[in-house]
Amino acid sequence: MVSNEERMQKALDSLKETFSMIRTGRASAAIFDKVRVDYYGQKSPLNQVATISIPEARSIVIQPFDKSLISEIEKAIQSADLGLNPSNDGKVIRISIPPLTADRRKELVKQAKADAENYRTQVRNIRRDGNEELKKEQKAGDITEDGLKGETDKLQKLTDKYIIEIQKVYDAKEKEILEG
Repeated sequence: MVSNEERMQKALDSLKETFSMIRTGRASAAIFDKVRVDYYGQKSPLNQVATISIPEARSIVIQPFDKSLISEIEKAIQSADLGLNPSNDGKVIRISIPPLTADRRKELVKQAKADAENYRTQVRNIRRDGNEELKKEQKAGDITEDGLKGETDKLQKLTDKYIIEIQKVYDAKEKEILEG
């Protein structure tokens, strides 16, 4: 059985992955993590069919391993709905990251805040499930009343730790978005 701590860690890792997909006005290879390219009938991750480099803060260069894939990569980026306009010169694809407007930054912060709250709720739900499991164990006579109290306190401390971690990750992302 997966422990409560492992489940909470997975929630935190998932939040970090979600935040990596939020574009902040800076170039980042992570925004292409979910882009899949049609490679001989197979949907392959972009980073497995091309090299992604960041020569400057606001530009990305994608160099396909196979030059015949250039139009497929371009189509995949456009269909991924990232709000980016790739252009190619036959050898590489260049993408310029437009600066974010103040309104767009506020929208992104609001989105990040909602995401963070969803993950906090997930962590609290894990705590609730853990507490219910502990109560069942006590009813079955597997742990004592004092044991239940101790385990419940441990679970609460674990929950508090992960809620704080989620807040730290959110604060860092908010700062990144607002600085752009």
